[in-house]
Amino acid sequence: MGGSRVQVNKPHKSRFSSKSSRNLHKTSVKDRLAIAKSERNVGKGARAARIQRNKMIRDQKRAAVLKEKRELSGSRSPPRVIVLFALCASVDLESLADDLLSLLSKDTCVVLSGTVASSEYRTRITVLKAPHGDLLSCMEMAKVADLMVFVASARSSCEETDSYYIDSFGNQCLSVFRSLGLPSTAVFIRDLPPELKHRNELKKICTSSLASEFPEDCKFYPADTKDELHKFLWLFKEQRLKVPHWRTQRSYLLSQKVDAVYDGNSEKCTLFLTGYLRSRNLSVNQLVHVSGAGDFQLSKIEVLKDPCPLNSKKNQDLMDADEMHDTEVIGSLVPDPQNQEALVVENIPDPLAGEQTWPTEAEIAKADEDQKKKKIKKRSLPHGTSEYQAAWIVDDSDEESDYDNENDDGMVLDEGEDGFPGQEENKYSEFDGDGASLRLGDSDEETDNDSVMMEVDNLTREKIEDELNELKEAHAADEEFPDEVDTPLDVPARKRFAKYRGLKSFRTSSWDPKESLPQDYARIFEFDNFKRTQKHVLAKALELDHENREDCISVGSYARLHIMGVPSAVASKLSLLAKTIPVTACGLLKHESKVSVLHFSVKKHEAYDAPIKSKEELIFHVGFRQFVGWPIFSSEFINTDKNKMERFLHAGRFSVASIYAPISFPPLPTIILKRDGENAAPAVAAVGSLKTVDADRIILKRVILTGYPQRVSKRKASVRHMFYNPEDVKWFKPVELYTKRGLRGRIKEPVGTHGTMKCLLNGVLEQRDTVCMNLFKRAYPKWPTHHFPLSE
Repeated sequence: MGGSRVQVNKPHKSRFSSKSSRNLHKTSVKDRLAIAKSERNVGKGARAARIQRNKMIRDQKRAAVLKEKRELSGSRSPPRVIVLFALCASVDLESLADDLLSLLSKDTCVVLSGTVASSEYRTRITVLKAPHGDLLSCMEMAKVADLMVFVASARSSCEETDSYYIDSFGNQCLSVFRSLGLPSTAVFIRDLPPELKHRNELKKICTSSLASEFPEDCKFYPADTKDELHKFLWLFKEQRLKVPHWRTQRSYLLSQKVDAVYDGNSEKCTLFLTGYLRSRNLSVNQLVHVSGAGDFQLSKIEVLKDPCPLNSKKNQDLMDADEMHDTEVIGSLVPDPQNQEALVVENIPDPLAGEQTWPTEAEIAKADEDQKKKKIKKRSLPHGTSEYQAAWIVDDSDEESDYDNENDDGMVLDEGEDGFPGQEENKYSEFDGDGASLRLGDSDEETDNDSVMMEVDNLTREKIEDELNELKEAHAADEEFPDEVDTPLDVPARKRFAKYRGLKSFRTSSWDPKESLPQDYARIFEFDNFKRTQKHVLAKALELDHENREDCISVGSYARLHIMGVPSAVASKLSLLAKTIPVTACGLLKHESKVSVLHFSVKKHEAYDAPIKSKEELIFHVGFRQFVGWPIFSSEFINTDKNKMERFLHAGRFSVASIYAPISFPPLPTIILKRDGENAAPAVAAVGSLKTVDADRIILKRVILTGYPQRVSKRKASVRHMFYNPEDVKWFKPVELYTKRGLRGRIKEPVGTHGTMKCLLNGVLEQRDTVCMNLFKRAYPKWPTHHFPLSE
């Protein structure tokens, strides 16, 4: 064939490339044009709507920032709290605080202690000095600080710590402040040399050394002269401060004056706290918590004239201003008895609530019918046997039933999903664990029972104790099994461990959270759905800010709280503490005065070396509130509803601390303090946060009973020193055994009269191995004698 031909390829079929174009060929050309036009219009409209939505979000953010700036510079906002904290004991805070107050009070005078209104900087500031060495004062000031100013000295030499400018107390407080949540921070560098070159070099060295200890947005300022402080104040008045989230959910009042009026009853009094309300509106019908003292009701709220107004004149006469403004009351709020929240702490249990009632006639009649329907099994008797003679004849079936009843009275074993097949008599048992099956047989009788019984019967009490001590000394270095306990020689194990039970599987075996609860559980409150309740309570609290209610005072108001029902001893302690520690009153949300079981995720503080044992008295600082609790510690497992109790709080990892305490809604930071002596100052023992409130959380205490092989023959072994009488062996027979080297097995039968038992295992037992048995019981926290530190 002549001539060249051009290759023609088949065109790509793009007709069905998408689902929307599959049926496009079925429509007419006119309809296709209409569809394309409408799609173009939809795209343009969506783009315009998206642009408009983004513009609206930007405008809302800009308006929120402007509103916040106006509030900060306005007279309605409370004074900003600046806390000065010395990183080293050699830093002089007195001169720094005096310089700040003198700059702010050029055109006015200090009306309240530490609080000043400056018309030059258009702001109101409260300056607090954290006393170096007083941990409680530093913590309480950090809870209310709007700006934390850390003061460092360029001449300081703290050789006992890694940082050259921070001493040991400063390091401890820094870790506590981080756990509480740091607000906006700044660092002042003092004692710089006057020479400019050397001054800048030393400032760079100090900044690079301290930069890793503070947040990234923290700024460093030289603070030796008033000009440098003036630059800082000029920037500070425009700064947008950030506070921890937990402080924005509750209203609080930093008291500047603490008084008490004692009524005719000497045990109770009315406490007066005067100060500025912060964060949120406060209702007179709410409950309030006074730091360290407890939860109380309000009898009245008086709104006073602001003693430190921002627009005060330069030459205003402010003599005796405190007394004048305290007596000048703008308005007062009285609680409504119908809407006021009741102060309910504990539930009052009914002692007859759990009593068994007498059965009704219908129940008795039904029981009689069921008894008649039972079929009596006929036995084969010799011909001519009377009923009296038949009663004395024992069948094999009767013997079997008696034997079964004996076994039913023994140790209770909670089965998993598949049950516990190890209770079959003289058959093989099969355990499913970790992908491997265990088969135990009785076909080979290779253990000499007679010789074992003779050796066991010849043992005396002294010999048993000597052998046991030798074995315990050999295994003393083994720290892998910390829950091992010794079975007492003088008390039967079935009585000593009567409250314990065996579990087929810690993960899958069931444990009823309502079973055998202690009497203390009748005094606590429980939620059906805690998260849903928390969401509802926080939504109700948010309504107080958006609604103009008559029973609320607004943020920034200078008010006096009349707190009723305060014990006189507690009020006198607060009056003394108010000289060094700021007394804070915070509004409580609904249900927060009621006692329940609180769970905290805590970690032992790195600076605390002493052991922390479960059920020891500890002081919990949870947000603004303070509790006293006797916690139990437990580890948390993700894939099961059961948690293992820990006898001590271990360093380097998180554990869960559970206590009886008034309800609080997370998230809240937690600082745990412990007193090493009666008159000793409390030290930071652990830090963490509130996890949840749950009375049904199951915490199991585990004990491990150990025995040691006496004679081994392949998969059979005689084990001693786990029990000391055959009745205990029969009682714990249903519980599974395991060894420290990974074998699993069960008890076959007791041998002799001293508690030695024959065991069957799924492998060959080594003579140096140890046979173990796990027993569990549910553990609960200890009920506190007092809930608050100052009420003891």
